Amino acid sequence: MKIVFIHGAGGCGELWHYQAKHFRDCDAVTLPGHPDGTPRASVDEYRQWLHGHITGNNYGNVVLAGQSMGGAIALSYALEHPADVAGLVLIGTGARLRVNPTFLKVLAENTDRQPSWYREIAAPLYGGVDPGVLGMVLDRVCSFPVSTHLNDFLCCDRFDVMDRVPEIKAPVLLLCGDKDVMTPVKYSQYLADRIPGSRMVIIPGAGHMVFLQKPEEVNREIDDFVMGL
Repeated sequence: MKIVFIHGAGGCGELWHYQAKHFRDCDAVTLPGHPDGTPRASVDEYRQWLHGHITGNNYGNVVLAGQSMGGAIALSYALEHPADVAGLVLIGTGARLRVNPTFLKVLAENTDRQPSWYREIAAPLYGGVDPGVLGMVLDRVCSFPVSTHLNDFLCCDRFDVMDRVPEIKAPVLLLCGDKDVMTPVKYSQYLADRIPGSRMVIIPGAGHMVFLQKPEEVNREIDDFVMGL
């Protein structure tokens, strides 16, 4: 069964470094515009791109594993293509992903900056990541235009499926770091309370990048979840 990993806002497939090593047959996609191609203007448009990617590769039923905006894309996919989803792994995400207006304003006012400007903003999110992997990750995500980051966070800010969450019928694993301040545990709890049969795991000592900060724990939970499908 193919696992498709979907990165968050301003990310790329390389962020799933540890998962790609562990799940050898997975597909850690890089969404369009990161940096190749054109970014999409909404979570639904990213979902449409992903659907074309999955059907074009004849993956059949898939397990979608998404973090933050990637989790929003996975939720949108499961709502629009329920028969094609064998399971969902939702990592540090929510049914609504409002973004601090001040943060959006800072990005909007600096879209003419060199991509490396974003490094100072991004680095605090990756506390606790192994330094060797951290350098690679920051080099990649801070090579995109600032406008790409702004676009993705605007996609997050407009995303809202709170009223539709109970429609999710696929098996769901929810993972969240207990130190996540961008998508706190209450976001995952909202999903857990409304998706029948879902399972939530809170990982101690991890933040928004839990899959990079605590890869062994995350991979073990995903392994158990997929084996149980």
